[in-house]
Amino acid sequence: PQTRSPAANVGVEDALLNARRDVDKKLFVYQSGWSDWLPSTQYRFDGFLRGLQVMYLEGVGGMTFYMGEDVAGTEGTTMGLVNIAAFLAQSMKETIKYDACDENNWDIIDGRYPLANACGQLRQSYQDYACPKGSEHMQCDVDLDMEQRATTQANWYGAPGPLFCGPKSKYEFVGYWDYSHMCDYSWKDPPELCTDYPGQKGGGYVNDEPVANANGRTDVEGCCWWGRGVIQTTGICNFGMLNYYLGKKASDEGRDSRYPHIDFCKDPGAVCSREDHPELKWIAGMFYWIRSLQTYDEGWNYIDNLKAFVRGGRSDDSFIDAVSGIVNRGCHNPPCGTGPLDGGHERKENFKKVLEIFLELDGSPRIDRGNDFPTYYPTTYAPTGNDEPVPNPLPTMPLNFGESDALVKDAVVMDEWNDEEEEEDWSTVVQEDEEEDWSTIMQDEEEEDWS
Repeated sequence: PQTRSPAANVGVEDALLNARRDVDKKLFVYQSGWSDWLPSTQYRFDGFLRGLQVMYLEGVGGMTFYMGEDVAGTEGTTMGLVNIAAFLAQSMKETIKYDACDENNWDIIDGRYPLANACGQLRQSYQDYACPKGSEHMQCDVDLDMEQRATTQANWYGAPGPLFCGPKSKYEFVGYWDYSHMCDYSWKDPPELCTDYPGQKGGGYVNDEPVANANGRTDVEGCCWWGRGVIQTTGICNFGMLNYYLGKKASDEGRDSRYPHIDFCKDPGAVCSREDHPELKWIAGMFYWIRSLQTYDEGWNYIDNLKAFVRGGRSDDSFIDAVSGIVNRGCHNPPCGTGPLDGGHERKENFKKVLEIFLELDGSPRIDRGNDFPTYYPTTYAPTGNDEPVPNPLPTMPLNFGESDALVKDAVVMDEWNDEEEEEDWSTVVQEDEEEDWSTIMQDEEEEDWS
């Protein structure tokens, strides 16, 4: 579906900016220990908004992120906010609650976490997820010499280290992660600390013998295609499409490219590792949303049901239940071929929580609530054909808009936050309460088919 004109989308951005503080403090948070929730280190409002601007102003392959309808009143704006809320509800369940950008190693087999899980978990083989017939030219080639290492991992005591891949010439075989290994002896003189990843408090690699993943792999050659980003982009087709539409391949073939210097086929890890482009982890997920949700019409049309949900007073849970089914199982009415819906109640509660923050009690878009919220407006980024954003109050829209529609509010910093609560450096928070053996935690929250 085509988005509205940039001028009409101002209402959506205004509501988001009015909700900015609540988004960072109440939505973009991760679970630390049993009950503590801390601000995410991976997902923040600025990166989210920047990614959203790219995807609704430029889009991918002629499709843009749906921002509602250009109609009188606030109904059209509310439709755009509901689409964003549905997207965030799934993202909060999939990755934000774990503060994860890279896929975690979670598929435990016979009490051990195989390092070959990088190749695929739950009997999947990510490097074999090719594009359908007619789209093969978009997919990435599997480079057996490629080496990658995830930038994030789970944070519980003894949690497996980051996924990694590399050729057999370097890793003839791989073993497993021992979550019970003790490595933190900080009281010794000199102190002995865990060194496999920052913040590690226990666990370690064991490579004495080959240990197979659920699919029988005992190596990590060509296994660099694990999930990344807010809704876990996975496999050679999905990364290939990112590269074809947004990355180096588009530039090499003479097409417009937002990131002409990023080759997502040579470096799929760029989605998580590029600190100069924090929006990439969002863009990867929004790209999936545009292709798989907004175009979904398999006996249930996503956009039609979104509109009906808004016009019906936003009280029917069937809309978000269907959305969750599509994201988690590939159909709007699970159980389908891949099994029952996982985490349906949590996804539904996430959706309600986001809507409470995005909308007023009467259902109208969020308004400015005075001094309780900062009036901060990040620069609006114009499409420029290169991967360095350029501030511009009048961006041009190469895909869907005429020049007469290219009007975007020039956003500037109007004020600074005065709330002392925001002065904390969350990167230094020490999770002292997590020193428990988490190995027995049920894996059902994470056991999802990322394909």
